[in-house]
Amino acid sequence: MKRLDKYIIGKFLGTFIFSIVLIMSIAVIFDLTEKLDNFFENQVSMREIILDYYLNFIPYYMNMFSPLFIFISVIFFTSKLAGDSEIIAILASGVSYHRFMWPYFVSALLLFVFSFWMTGYVIPPASEKMLTFQDKYIEHFSRENARNVQMEVEPGTILYIESFQKRTNLGYRASLEHFDGKKLTMRITADRIHYDSAYNWHFDKFVRRDFDGMRETLTRGTRLDTIIPVLPKELFYTAENAQMMPNPELKQYIEIQRKRGSGNVQAFETEWWKRWASPIGAFIMTLLGVTMSSKKVRGGMGKNLGVGLTLSALYILFSTVSTTFSVNGVLSPFMSVWLPNFMFLAIGIVLYIRVSR
Repeated sequence: MKRLDKYIIGKFLGTFIFSIVLIMSIAVIFDLTEKLDNFFENQVSMREIILDYYLNFIPYYMNMFSPLFIFISVIFFTSKLAGDSEIIAILASGVSYHRFMWPYFVSALLLFVFSFWMTGYVIPPASEKMLTFQDKYIEHFSRENARNVQMEVEPGTILYIESFQKRTNLGYRASLEHFDGKKLTMRITADRIHYDSAYNWHFDKFVRRDFDGMRETLTRGTRLDTIIPVLPKELFYTAENAQMMPNPELKQYIEIQRKRGSGNVQAFETEWWKRWASPIGAFIMTLLGVTMSSKKVRGGMGKNLGVGLTLSALYILFSTVSTTFSVNGVLSPFMSVWLPNFMFLAIGIVLYIRVSR
């Protein structure tokens, strides 16, 4: 690594850290101003505000807007290099444009590793703590009861619970059906269902029907113990829970839901691909930023920053809108998440070819 590489990497990372610290400081001040009344009304201690909320608030939003910060940082310091004719001097000394790009992508690689680690392993538990704090002191959105839950717990085995209480692990009016193809072979109905531990469930006041062709065997009882491979917390899972799962847990949950044929697995698959697509955005934003700002133009840094902010806003907007295509079933989770990256990568490659000439 030459002195020039260290110089560019230092400028890149230094500008990125400075910009993200500045923006997040402003974000914290605005958020604190907005929620100050809630903190006073609920008598939240300073320790809880700092450790349980803002210590988790900062990495969550920092990672969310990191592509924007990367893009702005690259445009800012590269435009300054171009404006001071430093890039002209670098290229005139015999350094090719491809070699000039190398330290940029080393920096992008470091940010990619950092972002992937944050997204997959740090932010999920931080999001859970932040949402728990918000649910307790700001807005109450967690559910204590689940209603009309129906899922395929195993191939051909359908569980239905009309009402389930999280606090007591107790459900009412439940049924468990087993199908052989399209043929119903067994059905259990019960007034109550209770979770014990390690996938052990109890049916209270149950009626069991076993079907063998036209023959039916009826069994009644007060209690029936059975193994059902589902945990009570899975009855309450929504799309928001995907953000709280570290990568290994999220991948395992997706595989289980696929086997069960669950209908809400698309939201979790979308979150899984976002954890790859968002860090890759560091390379795409770096490519776009350098190719747009490495040439000295009339209007200077202001023009480059204006165009850069517009493209950043379009990238974030397109990334947000495209994920709705997955929810509506128009695109697969993979395509809905990666489509903005593919499009902006194509733009970056075209600009790179033009500028490198």
